Amino acid sequence: MTWNDRFLALFDRCVATYRGGNTDFGTYYSAEDLSFLGSLGYKPREFFDFVEDFCEEGEPSASDALLIAAARRDYFLTVQNGGSSDAVLTRDNIPSFGDELEGMTYFPRILAKAKAKLRGELDPDLMFSCGGDRNFLQKHGGIHPADFLRHVWAEGDEPAKLATWVKAQG
Repeated sequence: MTWNDRFLALFDRCVATYRGGNTDFGTYYSAEDLSFLGSLGYKPREFFDFVEDFCEEGEPSASDALLIAAARRDYFLTVQNGGSSDAVLTRDNIPSFGDELEGMTYFPRILAKAKAKLRGELDPDLMFSCGGDRNFLQKHGGIHPADFLRHVWAEGDEPAKLATWVKAQG
């Protein structure tokens, strides 16, 4: 089974578990599942957040979650050579909802979260592609979260270039 098929099968199984009334993600994964998630650079809560939002809000879909995971996996394997970072982006050190950069409110926040998502540095209480992120991306031309991640990766430390691209989408 390919990694993407395995990801989708795990997503479907976790959705069924959640819809069955079990919301304790700590019980969702076998040792094999945890090893698989680790091979993608994923953490158990990070995966669960997509399952929970899908069950509660209808998005992100399984295919959206897969595309986001593919961007993280590619960064993890290519840039990080399969190694993880010890840094963590927390609620205490993330830009606020109202912060502005390049004339766009919320842009500093989603940018910080996207960088942390790529590097596997999101605190379990933060989620890339949460409702606020999806709203920002939708308002700026319906940018797919995975496309945003890949552009963040490509633009590196040049937020002005990324902002130009975001503005051009909407």
